[in-house]
Amino acid sequence: MAITLELTDELRTIRRHLHAHPERSFEERETTAYLERVLRAHGIEPLPNPMATGVVAQVDGNSAGPLIGMRADIDGLPIQEDTGLDFASRNDGVMHGCGHDLHMASLLGAAFWLAGHRDRFAGSVRLVFQPAEELGRGARAVIDAGLVDGVEAMVGTHNNPNYAPGTLAVGAEPMMAGCVRFSVTLDAQGTHAGYPDKGTGPLEAMASMILSLQTIVSRNASPFRPLVISVTEVHGGDVWNVVPAHAGFQGTVRYFHREDGDMAAHRFRQVVQETAHAYGIEAHVDWDDFEPPLASDPRLAAAVAGDVPGYARLEPIRPSMAGEDFAEYAEVAPLVFAFVGSNGQPGCADWHSPRFVGLDVSVATGAAFYANSALRVLECLR
Repeated sequence: MAITLELTDELRTIRRHLHAHPERSFEERETTAYLERVLRAHGIEPLPNPMATGVVAQVDGNSAGPLIGMRADIDGLPIQEDTGLDFASRNDGVMHGCGHDLHMASLLGAAFWLAGHRDRFAGSVRLVFQPAEELGRGARAVIDAGLVDGVEAMVGTHNNPNYAPGTLAVGAEPMMAGCVRFSVTLDAQGTHAGYPDKGTGPLEAMASMILSLQTIVSRNASPFRPLVISVTEVHGGDVWNVVPAHAGFQGTVRYFHREDGDMAAHRFRQVVQETAHAYGIEAHVDWDDFEPPLASDPRLAAAVAGDVPGYARLEPIRPSMAGEDFAEYAEVAPLVFAFVGSNGQPGCADWHSPRFVGLDVSVATGAAFYANSALRVLECLR
């Protein structure tokens, strides 16, 4: 039977403390110390960690068996909170605007239950409180530090304010997008603005590139598969009467299928380089495809989803164009990931908004997902 966990006063207090004390990526020192204290208070000893921030611990069952990992991210965002909550951020310019405080409290709730019910499972559950998800670099740091070596499956969640509390979405479909960060640098021959014929200014070329890049989606991608190319920053020139010698722009690409990401990379370079050639300038493209799309292992997702009706309402997956570095763990072990409903009210703010509010009650659903998934995934791997 599925495990149902309650939102205890302790978990509510933990969540609100974490929300009020957010820290930026790779700077989560107080958060790390707090998590270690809470785990030790429940008889869970943190493992050695070569990283400056983040916590890894382990709960062992009643006998030997598989080793699985469960991850919660711990970093906040460089946002000034504007929620009016009485437990709003006390750290100026930093906010848990993506709900990582909910994730930490949920994983702690599951850890407390597992530590008190070791007789219910064989094997081991490694608890990974990961730094720097917002930079897309934290999972890679954990992997490189060897902290998930030997793990045979990884379990993760992300709260989602577009789902109501008490609901959960898990399945085999892509859930969060692959992420690319691109930048383009243009080098030309600057000149006096009154003598444009004596130079090869980059601004017209840049404008043509930005407009042409939008045709990659409209003319090369299937209308049935989401692909986004967004130019988000442009720069060039700083004097009113000088055609600049240099300019550039940067932005992001989001995709759900590897072949779409590869196609976008090829066409992007083609558009930029051929446009630069037509204008007689040089172009350099930096294409950082740093985060793959996130999808659960079909077998694990089906097994975990079967338990959900015992403690939450199972909802269809509504994919997000946001990225999630939990996808990096797929190179170590199969993954299972869920969206946990955290608000659901009409007009509520979404992730990364200064007015984002995740509700306390969602911690109980997240904790139940972690605990039930731990038992089910360990069973599947035996």
